[in-house]
Amino acid sequence: MWSAYVNARVVITLDGCKRLRLHIRRCQDRACPRYHHPYLPEAEGRLPLPDHHFGLDVIALIGALRYQQHRSVPEIHQVLVARGVDICERSVTNLLDRYDELVSLRLSDSRRLQALTRKQGKVILALDGLQPDVGHEVLWVLRDCLSGEVLLARSLLSSTEQDLAGLIDEVKQSLSVPIAGAVSDGQHSIRNAVASALRGIPHQLCHFHYLREAARPLYEQDRHAKKELKKRVRGIRPIERQVEGRTDARADAIRGYCSAVRSAITDDGRPPLRPSGLRLHERLSAIHASLDGIRKKGVSARNWQR
Repeated sequence: MWSAYVNARVVITLDGCKRLRLHIRRCQDRACPRYHHPYLPEAEGRLPLPDHHFGLDVIALIGALRYQQHRSVPEIHQVLVARGVDICERSVTNLLDRYDELVSLRLSDSRRLQALTRKQGKVILALDGLQPDVGHEVLWVLRDCLSGEVLLARSLLSSTEQDLAGLIDEVKQSLSVPIAGAVSDGQHSIRNAVASALRGIPHQLCHFHYLREAARPLYEQDRHAKKELKKRVRGIRPIERQVEGRTDARADAIRGYCSAVRSAITDDGRPPLRPSGLRLHERLSAIHASLDGIRKKGVSARNWQR
C-alpha cells in the first residue's frame, strides 16, 4: 500500500514526551473492498492505546501502584508528577479504568489459560480479596498456585458465601482440568463458599496466615511482656530536661542513653519471627550492661565520651 498522508501525535511516557510521525497507508485498488481504508502503523500500538495520549508504561505503573502498593489516586498522581509525567488526577482515574479493562481482556483469554492448566492436569485455587480504599468494592482474585496465573478477578459490593461460591463455579466451568485444592486466609465466608462449591476438596490456610494463627498465643504473651518492660523505663523526658543546655561529656552521654532507650521502646519488631517484647528485652539488657560496666569501672566523664 502507498503512503497516503502523514499524521503527528504526542505520547507521554515515563521516559518523557514523544512526538510520533505516522505514515498512514491506503489501498489504491478500486476493486478492493478495503479501497482507501486507512491503515495505521503496527508499531504505534506498542506505545499508546488508540485515541490516548499516555503510553502503556504509564498505565502499567498506575495499575501496579494501585493494586500492588495500595496507593490512592492522589498518591499515584504525586508519584507520576515526581517522575516528570505531566498528568492531572482526573487522567489518573481514567487510566486506572483502562488498566482494569486491559486486565479483564487478559483474563478472558480462556484458550491460553486452558492450555496452561491442561499441561498441569490440575489446579490449586487461591482466593483473596483486596479493598484499595475503605468503603469501596472488594476486588476478589482467584489464582492458580501452580502456574501463578490469575483465573478470575472481579469487584464485588458484598463478600457473602453465595457471591464467592458463584466466582468459584465460574472458574470451574472455564477449566478443563479439576480443582485439586484451595488455599485462603481462612475467612468464614471463603470457608463456606469452598465447602459448598468444592465439596470434598482440601482447603488449607496459606503459610503466612497459618504461622500467624499458630503464633498468636506467643504474640499475646510477648505483647504483655513488652508492656511490663515499658513501665520500668518511664521517665526519660525528666532526665533529659535536667541536662538541657549542658554541653559537657556527662550530659552528652546521658542524652545518648535516653535516645537509645526511646528508640528501643518505639521499635515494634516483626512478629511472630521477631517478637517486639523479646527484642525490647535484648536492647534494654544491652543498655543496662553498658551502664553497669561504666559504674563498675568508675571512669570519668571524659572517658565516657571516648
